[in-house]
Amino acid sequence: MWLEGPLQSWGVNSKYGRRDTLQFPTKSGILGIILCAMGKGGEQKELLSSLSCTDLQVDCFTSESYKLSMTLEDFHMVGANFDESDPWETLFVPKKSDGKKSTIGGKKLTYRYYIQNMAFAVYLEVQDVLVNEVCESLKNPVWPIFLGRKSCVPSELIFQGKFSSKDECIRTANNIAYGKERIKSFSVLQEDDSTKGDVLSLSDVPVQFGEHKKYKERYVTIVKAEENAGNIS
Repeated sequence: MWLEGPLQSWGVNSKYGRRDTLQFPTKSGILGIILCAMGKGGEQKELLSSLSCTDLQVDCFTSESYKLSMTLEDFHMVGANFDESDPWETLFVPKKSDGKKSTIGGKKLTYRYYIQNMAFAVYLEVQDVLVNEVCESLKNPVWPIFLGRKSCVPSELIFQGKFSSKDECIRTANNIAYGKERIKSFSVLQEDDSTKGDVLSLSDVPVQFGEHKKYKERYVTIVKAEENAGNIS
């Protein structure tokens, strides 16, 4: 899978008025893309159990013009300009926990963060019984696909092929990046190995989607790419 777009946002602990983003896609975000493509809504416990237990690696590619990601901070008012004399529009006005409007007229300032100028190659292991359905769904998605948030539209085809090994995936991704004049910045490995890089604990393994979402934790290792690793012949 190749995830590229003007903006992406991959939140892992975002709540309330502040919606942060990691610098790389989460496992829950990637599996969310797949379930959208398959048209699978609701809890999907069994399907998530089959998908979330497999290996995942993400390679990050930046533009050769500048290597560092730029994070965009966006803030805006939620709940503004509603006609409170209209019963339907009144339903959209944010409420407090007791059901009453806030003291500032139902208006709320929110902060949302996005990453820019990034592309990600995602290598996801899929069980044989699901691989054909997943691939065909990514080619012809049932529901719209977005990169973390509905405002983040992909600018490239997400499905880039089915391969028998991770090495084949990496070679294909490097060729795509080379054609786009992008260089590898870092990799995210699904393992706990401090000898390779920084280790993070993420609560991004989905156990249940739907109204009451549940997640498990996993460890990932961030491995910085060697200089000019994205330049291949």
